[in-house]
Amino acid sequence: MTHGFDTLQVHAGARPDPATGARQTPIYQTTAYVFRDADHAAALFNLQEVGYIYSRLTNPTVAALQERVATLEGGAGAVCVSSGHAAQIMALFPLMGPGLNIVASTRLYGGTITQFSQTIKRFGWSCSFVDFDDPAAIEGAIDENTRAIFCESIANPGGYVTDLDAVAAIADRAGLPLIVDNTSATPYLCRPIEHGATLVVHSLTKYMTGNGTVTGGAVVDSGKFDWSASGKFPSLADPEPAYHGLKFHETFGGLAFTFHSIAVGLRDLGMTMNPQGAHYTLMGIETLSLRMQKHVENAVRVASWLENHPAVAQVTYAGLPSSPYNDRVARICPNGAGGLFTVALKGGYESCLKFVDGLEIFSHVANLGDARSLVIHSASTTHRQLSEEQQIAAGAAPNVVRISIGIEDPDDLIADLDQALKNAG
Repeated sequence: MTHGFDTLQVHAGARPDPATGARQTPIYQTTAYVFRDADHAAALFNLQEVGYIYSRLTNPTVAALQERVATLEGGAGAVCVSSGHAAQIMALFPLMGPGLNIVASTRLYGGTITQFSQTIKRFGWSCSFVDFDDPAAIEGAIDENTRAIFCESIANPGGYVTDLDAVAAIADRAGLPLIVDNTSATPYLCRPIEHGATLVVHSLTKYMTGNGTVTGGAVVDSGKFDWSASGKFPSLADPEPAYHGLKFHETFGGLAFTFHSIAVGLRDLGMTMNPQGAHYTLMGIETLSLRMQKHVENAVRVASWLENHPAVAQVTYAGLPSSPYNDRVARICPNGAGGLFTVALKGGYESCLKFVDGLEIFSHVANLGDARSLVIHSASTTHRQLSEEQQIAAGAAPNVVRISIGIEDPDDLIADLDQALKNAG
């Protein structure tokens, strides 16, 4: 039987505890697991049997979350990790090596731009940033050392909607995996695998958990990419010395990436999600569709009001008819354009700071996707490490404020914005 999204967000990956009958997924707060006997232990360590060894690798609470996220995204499997940034490194880890590169959109979260432009250099990897509205630029940036294409479905901070179908077609022609960060959209608004994505990454910290309590990340494997076709992905296609020459793609097929991420990635990088964090995220996902509907409904109302305010130069929300990306919403994000956008103020940088400081209901925090409405001036915080040119390209210019619309009463949000804009001059 095929179940709907609302049913899956409650039930996928969750079964009554066989020992106690507990209906909610228990928090398995344990480091290690007792083996049945020596043969059982050997089979687990040889990847001949699936089971629990040590909680750096696998944990029943985290496993339930992995199954739920993979199911909602329409993927074959998933691995959950300690943060969204950890998820990005985990996604790249089996694909990359010294001298190799990725091609990424200029419209990314500022921390991701820093990770890709600076930190991955320490591994000998590199990244070319291009405008993903320019297919020729994407194709022109791909060379023989490119191993992945990376973008966000709904870009943070500006709410820009990527034409995933067009980008996936380029990735297919190049024989490369497309990695899509689906944090801002969640699988309720967008399912990147249905648009050709190979891997989907999440910061579970945001909308998936939805209450600002934990950090977490996930990498979802579509199970559809042929890792053995080109010779470019030896970690997945060639013999693995640490497992007596086992070939992950040959052995595990559509789950090759997932098994490699656990058996090698978590084993050696240790970016483990804790079981209590997984529990909070499982509970958050149970109401994902309800929350996202309210986020979208509120965002449309608030963005429409802001667009007509005399202090506002521009609102970037793709859910507005005036947005150049509005025509993509029905195709890429059929349930709405999300709850994230930016507002450019006519008063510039100083007005932005006064505006942020003057808000009362909105919380001034470096986060998004909370049930509470949040605000931040990206140029002086999350995107501060970027040049002004990079800030503008990422949608975080000095006169721009990022707003994450929560699930409060929209009239109260509008009243708060109105008084803060007046005080900001």
